[in-house]
Amino acid sequence: MTEIQNFKTRKFDFASFFFSGLTGFSTLLILAILAVILGNIIINGWPNLTWHFVSTIPKKDFFDPATTGVLPMIIGTTIRVFMMTIFVLPIGVITAIYLTEYAPSGSWLTRIIRAAVNNLAGVPSIVFGLFGLGFFINFIGRNMDQLMHNPGPVWGQPAVLWASLTLAVMTMPVVIVATEESLKAIPMGLREASLAIGATKLETIIRIVLPQALPGIMTGGILAVSRAAGEVAPILFTGVAYYMASLPGKLSDQFMDLGYHVFVLSTQSPDIEKTRPILYATVLVLLLLTFALNFVAVLIRARVRKKLRALG
Repeated sequence: MTEIQNFKTRKFDFASFFFSGLTGFSTLLILAILAVILGNIIINGWPNLTWHFVSTIPKKDFFDPATTGVLPMIIGTTIRVFMMTIFVLPIGVITAIYLTEYAPSGSWLTRIIRAAVNNLAGVPSIVFGLFGLGFFINFIGRNMDQLMHNPGPVWGQPAVLWASLTLAVMTMPVVIVATEESLKAIPMGLREASLAIGATKLETIIRIVLPQALPGIMTGGILAVSRAAGEVAPILFTGVAYYMASLPGKLSDQFMDLGYHVFVLSTQSPDIEKTRPILYATVLVLLLLTFALNFVAVLIRARVRKKLRALG
C-alpha cells in the first residue's frame, strides 16, 4: 500500500511542467527581445558616441553628424528629472502616510483619494501635457505674471519648472503605491511598542516607520525616474524647446530634451540616412543617462539598507 502511494506522489505532473516551461520561455523571450533592442542601439550608436558629441552645443541645423552635439539635451533632461523627483517624493510620501496611518479605511474621503490615485495612473501621458499647459502655464503662470507686474510673459509660458511639475503629477501614483506597500510591510508591533513607551503617533512615524520604509520609498522614486526620463508627450506643451543656443539658467527658461530630440531627428530630418548615426547615438545617450540616474538612486537605497541593518 505504501509503495502504491509513493508511486502516485512520484507521478509526472504534465500541467505543472507545461506551465513552468511556458513561464520560463516567456521570460527568455522578453530577455531576448531586450538584448536585441539594446544590442542594435549599442552597435549602431557606439561608433558615433564621442566626447565632441556629448559636450557640444549644436547649431540650429543639428542634422549634420560632423558638427552636432547633445550637451543641452543632456543638461535639460537631467534638470527636469531631478526637479521632478524633488517635487514628487515629498507629496507622494505624505499622501501615502495619510492613507496608511491616518485615514479611516472605510471613509468616503479615503475611497475618493484611492480612486483618484488609481485613475491618475491610467491617464495617457499626452493628457498630462494638456493639463500642465492649462493649469500650470495658463492659470498659475499668467496669474503670477499679473501679480508681479511683469511686462511680458515670464511664468505664463513653457518653462522647465512647469515641465517638472507636470511630470511630478504624472509619476505621483507610482510613488504613492510603492510607499504604501512599503509602509504596510512594517510590522504593527514596532508601532505599538513605540506608542507604549510614550511616543506620539507622529514621532512613531518619523523615527520608527519611515526609516524602516525608506528602501521601499526609494524604489518608488527609482520607478518614477525610469518612467519620467524618457517621456516626451507631457513636456511638449510645458517646457521643451526645438532649439536653444544656450543652457537653461532659470526655472522660467525652456530647455532641450533628449527624448524630444530623438523625435525631431526621426521625423524632421531632410536626409534620414545621413541623420541615422546621430539618431542612434542620441538614443544611446538617453539610455545611458537613464541608467546612470537609476544607478545613483540604487546606490543611495543600498546605503540606506546597509545603515538600517547596522542599526538593527
